[in-house]
Amino acid sequence: MPQGKDPGPSVKDDEKYEALRREGASKEKAARIANASAAEGEDTVGKRGGRAGSYDDWSVDDLRERASELDIEGRSQMSKSELIDALRNH
Repeated sequence: MPQGKDPGPSVKDDEKYEALRREGASKEKAARIANASAAEGEDTVGKRGGRAGSYDDWSVDDLRERASELDIEGRSQMSKSELIDALRNH
């Protein structure tokens, strides 16, 4: 792992973490997936994914509620497409 890129001791699979970060995942999401993958195996984690519906199918109120749970700032003024983008890139 390149010097200065160490995500810290809480991340169990540094290579998976860095790969996810390069793909654009947030630090939180990359750490969560890397740790689950290390604990349960990549196949198990991969099968579990994809249960949630697309944000495109959510109402604006539901998107704002989810954005509130994640403390995304400016959510009350965002359009549906802006909310979806903020949630996907959180």
